[in-house]
Amino acid sequence: MDNNIYQKLHSEGYLGDESYNKVSQKHLNQLFSVHWELKTLLYLGVMLLSGGLGILIYKNIDTISHQAVLAFIALISISCFVYCFKKKLPFSWHKVKAPNTGFDYILLLGSISMVTFVGYLQYQYQVFGLNYGLATFIPMLALFFIAYYFDHLGILSMAIASLALWMGVSVTPKTLLAYGTFNSRQIIFTYVAFGLILLFFAYLTQRFDIKKHFKFTYHHYGIHVTFIALLAGYFDDYESAANAVWLVPFFALAAYIYFDARRERSFYFILLTILYGYFALASLITRILYGYMKYDAIYLLLMCFIASAIGLIFLLININKNLKQDDHI
Repeated sequence: MDNNIYQKLHSEGYLGDESYNKVSQKHLNQLFSVHWELKTLLYLGVMLLSGGLGILIYKNIDTISHQAVLAFIALISISCFVYCFKKKLPFSWHKVKAPNTGFDYILLLGSISMVTFVGYLQYQYQVFGLNYGLATFIPMLALFFIAYYFDHLGILSMAIASLALWMGVSVTPKTLLAYGTFNSRQIIFTYVAFGLILLFFAYLTQRFDIKKHFKFTYHHYGIHVTFIALLAGYFDDYESAANAVWLVPFFALAAYIYFDARRERSFYFILLTILYGYFALASLITRILYGYMKYDAIYLLLMCFIASAIGLIFLLININKNLKQDDHI
């Protein structure tokens, strides 16, 4: 409440001097939220605890048996999940709030410990043999289940990363693990498919109202992965004119994302679409002009980039302004 109201009541004699001083002092010392500061500290605590345990195990691996390490990690994970199952609110396909402040972080610690346990088990004892796809598939399913069952966006991001890893490892496990390279058409097609799967999940989430607040996460990763994979296909054999065919699905997807973002009034996704589209269009124009004019095109390209960058800034400012105006209507 505005302090001017207290002054008015005091001047009219409805509020005594002592009461006015107390109320004014309370008004000056208003409470402020430490919500995000607390969340940041809790996330850092989980990360530091996980990292610290890893360093401790690494430095003392000669004196601690592998069985003891695995048992310790399993104990942490099981304890976290037992607590979360006891404290969780009833399941719903809509958004469910955490029962307390620490719940999400205990669940995150349990999930990280679970993934660490499976990875350690595979690395040390090869329980899945050379079937690396299965070693990544099982944690991925578990993470998706945890994300939906407990309504946790952070674990959903972990599950999406596990899905990407599983698809990549399943396609070329030997090449990926031996050389660490993604420079192949097979990998590019795989990640185009991965991005489209995420965009399809985002559509289903919105269409059937299944954890609708998960749409942003699916959409965010799907857009980045698909656009980058399509651009990787375009630049894979840049000298070949036929490679420009990769830009056809690129701009088709960009149009879909743009109109969907306009409908949802999301400036963030409009921004992503325009920036990726600008990069793709600029590379295509550069390719065409350089092909015809060679080095004579350099100065022309520089002028085009300067003018188009200025125009792009004004376009984004105008779009953002229009979205804000429409929100107030």
